Amino acid sequence: MKSKRGIRSSRRGLWGRFAVMLCLFCPIPSVSAESSEPPSEEGQRAFGGPDAVGNRLESDRVPTDTPLELDFLKPWYEWKDDLQEEHGLAFGLEYNSVFLTASDRLPGADKYAAGGIFRFSGYWEAFGRGTDHPGSLMFLVEQTHGYTNTLPNSFVSDGLGYVGISNIPYNDEGWRLNTLYWDQKFQDGEYELVIGYLDISDYVDVYPLVSPWTDFFNYAFSIGAGALDLTNDGSLGLAAGAWLTDSVYAMAGLVDQNSDATDPLEGFDTFFNDREYFKHFEIGWTGASQEAYYLDNVHLTLWHADERDALGVEDGWGGVLSFNKPIGDKWLVFARGGWAEDGGSLLERSVSIGGGYTPGGMATLGSGSQLGFGVNWGQPNDALFGADLDDQYAAEVYYRWQVADEIAITPNVQLLIDPALNPEEDKLWVFGLRARLAI
Repeated sequence: MKSKRGIRSSRRGLWGRFAVMLCLFCPIPSVSAESSEPPSEEGQRAFGGPDAVGNRLESDRVPTDTPLELDFLKPWYEWKDDLQEEHGLAFGLEYNSVFLTASDRLPGADKYAAGGIFRFSGYWEAFGRGTDHPGSLMFLVEQTHGYTNTLPNSFVSDGLGYVGISNIPYNDEGWRLNTLYWDQKFQDGEYELVIGYLDISDYVDVYPLVSPWTDFFNYAFSIGAGALDLTNDGSLGLAAGAWLTDSVYAMAGLVDQNSDATDPLEGFDTFFNDREYFKHFEIGWTGASQEAYYLDNVHLTLWHADERDALGVEDGWGGVLSFNKPIGDKWLVFARGGWAEDGGSLLERSVSIGGGYTPGGMATLGSGSQLGFGVNWGQPNDALFGADLDDQYAAEVYYRWQVADEIAITPNVQLLIDPALNPEEDKLWVFGLRARLAI
């Protein structure tokens, strides 16, 4: 997940309503055997969420039933396949853009926000190809830019007074290093170590609908349900995962909190001299295959963030309890709760519930068309925003229309109820449109 630096620097009775929303999404019928199938055909066991470089490249190549076929790209894919087969090098290009507007806004705030991101990602399987202990160099660079004065990732906070973020990756930092790390697997993926410049959100509290590129707009439905003091991407550090049994896994990691993706070499100085780290540990169970461990999943994530002197943020800690389960082959439900004590998280208590519907079945989750919906209750973090702010609520619905295997269009609607920093408004509607091209 991307930098929250710009969001942080700009600011330091309704239970019944939430209960009604909760009841709308709680029924969980029995799960068919189809739900344990992995969402890909490759079946390579690996840790990391849907946006980890290898997983994202793989899902972007899953064929889906779409109204448009870009046959002229076949030579491009054939060349890429030959390159991977001969040299172990795989890569992809993508461009993402988003537009946001709202029913009302704070005085003087812009009515619209829009931005775009170009991304180039890939991996080179440089060591142990064809063995049970392959090692790969993973990389991802981005160019982020805004189309409007107000950026999408600050629109709902600065413009609407909502304690949260919509479309968190969309900033104007320009060229930036998202990831550059070594991924080493042992015993056919039973153990895995990644070390280097990480987007640690790929290895913390992942679940199937976590991606800001293909899923929810609102950060409350992403990592930690908004109640996690997540470090910036491009952070120097390491993470490791291990299968303790066929169904139980553990992950842990440590990364630098003072990273700057636009100046990655500075990360060596801040890592070894400032020594202000984000640490996490996760224990989880899956009813899916190990290749798709986050599809049918229950996990507990614990974290601690050191004090950051330069930002004036005290140390904090917290946890996330997450549950998600497929229903049949097309539906998915989730319930996630996060809590934080001090630190720099946006929320100190948060509960998000909802689900998704994938017309093409779980094999196309993250690749084909998809409906997603959810509701959230959150308490703003007293340590960051001050005491006595009201609780706030959010609901979101999106539909990702996969026009072609390479092109997705996602309209989105959010309802923000009682935004904590805007006491004059009881509710605000946010309308969004996202487009993604990946080849």
